[in-house]
Amino acid sequence: MADLLKKPFGTHGKVHQITPESAGWRYVGFSLYRLRAGEAVSEVTGDREVILVMVEGKASFNAAGQDWGVLGERMSVFEKTPPHCLYVPNGQEWAAEATTDCVIAVCSAPGLGGHEARRIGPDGITLTQRGEGVNTRFINNIAMENEDYCDSLLVTEVFTPAGHWSSFPSHRHDEDDFPRITYLEETYYHRLNPADGFGIQRVYTDDGLLDETMAVKDGDVVCVPRGHHPCGAPYGFEMYYLNVMAGPLRKWRFVPAPEVEHMF
Repeated sequence: MADLLKKPFGTHGKVHQITPESAGWRYVGFSLYRLRAGEAVSEVTGDREVILVMVEGKASFNAAGQDWGVLGERMSVFEKTPPHCLYVPNGQEWAAEATTDCVIAVCSAPGLGGHEARRIGPDGITLTQRGEGVNTRFINNIAMENEDYCDSLLVTEVFTPAGHWSSFPSHRHDEDDFPRITYLEETYYHRLNPADGFGIQRVYTDDGLLDETMAVKDGDVVCVPRGHHPCGAPYGFEMYYLNVMAGPLRKWRFVPAPEVEHMF
């Protein structure tokens, strides 16, 4: 059994901490803070760049020697409004103080010093439909390939309606062979509405050597080191996930699974 499903290790403070070392890969890091109003956190980026995503609630930020004021607007991620985010390059510090109860995601990857600190969103982020039928889902692109905000990171939010599939048709990005395919490690931070629901995610390779199907609950993280990685939301429960990807090249190129290749 591959250890791909990460449960939060608490309900308050830092509740996730996934590093390249703990995940057994080279690029992606993901951590998550759940703070109460008035609480503060700070970190040094070291050799990594970060995107701080205000998943829910509001906080005031200082980063890279600047006061960025209060970021955040939605109190529930399922309001589906554009997120407030902050990019902080490697070799810097950041600090946040919660002005309301809040959830802050820390997305990280190797930094090369190629970009300055900046706000990302809510301006310029528009909820966009992808797919059709029960494959329809809605995307908030935070920093994908078209947004030249980062050295390594690719970050996006996805809202999957109840009864729909997402990250489907199945595809993989686990080889460094651009332009055919790029190697990108990936994490999925899942939320469910209602919160007592569940979703399904399968991670599998064409040769079957990796084939794990997981019931994901509100607040879980799934690591995708390789292979295809579709997920589904049962009828009655809508699914949100925050994706973090990174690899040797900041481009997203994938290959479909053989059984769904005709759908592309």
